Amino acid sequence: MVLHITPYSSACLHFLDGLSWSLVFPCYWFLDRLLASCVATSLEKRQRSQDPCSFLTLCVLISAPLYLLLLLASLPFALLGFIIWAPLQAIRQPYLYTYCRPDKHQAEQGQAGAGIGEWRPQGRSFCFCSANVCLLPDSLARFNNLSDTHRRAREVGKRIRNGASRPQIKIYIDSPTNTSISATSFSSLATGFRRTSSLGQRPDQTHTTNGPADTETEPATECPIHPSGATDCPVHPSVNDQGSAECPVHPDGADTTAECPLHQGGTKSSSDCPIHTSGEAPDCPVHSTVAQSAPGHHDCPMHGDGTQPKPATDCPLHTSGVQISISAPEPDPQEEEAETGNHRPGEHGGADTGSMTASRESLARYHGSDGGIGISSNNTLSHVPRTSIFKRPGRKRRHGDETFDHEISAFFPANLDFLALQEVFDHGSTTRLRRQLHRYFPYILSDVGRYGWKGCCSRFKFLNSGLMLASRYPILDARYECYPNGRGEDALAAKGALFAKVHVGTSHQEQRVVGYVTCTHLHAIEGDASVRCEQLDRLLQWGAEFRQSSSIPPEGEKVLEDLVAFDVILGDLNFDNCSSEDKLEQQHALFTQYKDPCRLGPGEDKPWALGTLLDPSGLYDEDVSSPESLQKLMENEEGRKEYLVFPPSKSQCPASSQKGRKIPLKGNGRRIDYILYSDEGLQQDWKLEIEEFSFVTQLAGLTDHLSVAMRLAVSTGEEEP
Repeated sequence: MVLHITPYSSACLHFLDGLSWSLVFPCYWFLDRLLASCVATSLEKRQRSQDPCSFLTLCVLISAPLYLLLLLASLPFALLGFIIWAPLQAIRQPYLYTYCRPDKHQAEQGQAGAGIGEWRPQGRSFCFCSANVCLLPDSLARFNNLSDTHRRAREVGKRIRNGASRPQIKIYIDSPTNTSISATSFSSLATGFRRTSSLGQRPDQTHTTNGPADTETEPATECPIHPSGATDCPVHPSVNDQGSAECPVHPDGADTTAECPLHQGGTKSSSDCPIHTSGEAPDCPVHSTVAQSAPGHHDCPMHGDGTQPKPATDCPLHTSGVQISISAPEPDPQEEEAETGNHRPGEHGGADTGSMTASRESLARYHGSDGGIGISSNNTLSHVPRTSIFKRPGRKRRHGDETFDHEISAFFPANLDFLALQEVFDHGSTTRLRRQLHRYFPYILSDVGRYGWKGCCSRFKFLNSGLMLASRYPILDARYECYPNGRGEDALAAKGALFAKVHVGTSHQEQRVVGYVTCTHLHAIEGDASVRCEQLDRLLQWGAEFRQSSSIPPEGEKVLEDLVAFDVILGDLNFDNCSSEDKLEQQHALFTQYKDPCRLGPGEDKPWALGTLLDPSGLYDEDVSSPESLQKLMENEEGRKEYLVFPPSKSQCPASSQKGRKIPLKGNGRRIDYILYSDEGLQQDWKLEIEEFSFVTQLAGLTDHLSVAMRLAVSTGEEEP
């Protein structure tokens, strides 16, 4: 179980590799720029058409011959470097493991890494995300209508890091009949929820600074007396009186709290009802005429039915049965000082996503105030004092008898634990992306795959696998395997599977609690179903062999058997579950061993499942230029038909653009990015439950894929002592 922290076993080999690449790189760069100048993106074409002096076109005409001349001049040096570089790839390590030790500030705030302390009986939840980021060399990325790979790599890292470091807000509801409260984002909670302490149970004093959102208040969105929201309601104060501490029933300050139906204590027989002055209406919603039936039991003044076994969950005057858990990593002070572009002018402690597509939501952060209870950054199932809230509709939905929430989110999920990336091919982009991700993920496996000739990869590999795995938990073991059956242009890349074993906790008996994470990218050429099925067969075989070999203790050591918490596969499988051309893959044994949260069966997805492949021709349209606009578009059926790739029909050439076509489309687009999980091999009585599944649009304009994320809860079946 030795992780490779350097590409080569000796410094001499590392030096030769660097020397050879320095000779090859100029030729590689000039060739890349020459091809890039010949392939324009739709954005560049639009800019050239709007250039009255044709200055951009003139630059291309001048630069292309110049790149060609420099390319020819660098060829002799590149040939010499290639002669040195190619043999070295046979002994190069298949991946690079890097660990970024958190600094003092990150260690105090828990921003870098997740605790692997004692495994609690109630279990934990883990968040997984998969994204195809299309970080090819710039000339190749342009065939997907993308350019400037190095800039996109930095931006992808920033957006993922900022999205994952947002506060994680969970709302638990006691009532099984009311599951509509959800929180899709911090901004909707900060501005849309008005929190007041419950009359039945007041929470402990917890001071939380919410930034600018603290000073913004809104009237209650659901008045229990009149849902129309009239401004003269005597139960809730008007907009201008939000900050008043006076009681809305007796604002004159008179000492009548003993008779006020909105205060605890005293009798509830006030004859001066704020709703009707006669005091004779038996069905008044403000004060109850039913006598207190049992000592210690208080009838809700909003519900007069004394026979009600439990208070209604939507009543703002008694304990609502809603628990809110907020956890948030703190921002990196070094980044705030070094990257002034991440600051929003005039705001202290607020950071944006580092781009012009930044959202107001990502600008807000929670900070623990002095003397207050610190906000935990771990993802254990925690509980906080209950509060009553006025709820406002969220974007998370629960379809039919679904057991988990699903949503289209403009942001990566908070407290993201494991990130699997595909198509991180470009070496310079890998370095830039890794540097950004290390500010949130301490453990990263990158530069995965082989170059040149190696073992089962019989054809020369110009690109590595493009896989990258980032984790907040320590990685114990890792293995990479290359698919040997690639065809066509796909055979030029060392596509394969990356397996990792992670340490997520320790049981009471000092047993390690571990999880298995697999990242893969399958063959992409359409019509090669047999190739993908063979790769899926190997994926299952390699996964079983890795789990078996990694569970064998070192020779001569006696250790307790590891407890397996989860086994998850993430990646771009390059087939969807609804296309008639992909029937062979849809019926593969993979889906009997692993579960797909979006799948009903072969050829049928759940109604809310969304395609993850975007139409490249529309990547620069204003409607999809930002995470929020793309999110709104994906929530609309017409928008999905316009900007998602659908299975090709007989009446349309597969290579043609889909924009504006009128033929009927089946489903919600091609869903080729997957997160699968297996509950086989877990401990007895341990259970896996999905908490939420989301399609993420935060990488809008940076890639031609939507990201997918899943939060998985692992429960042990034990009770908290």
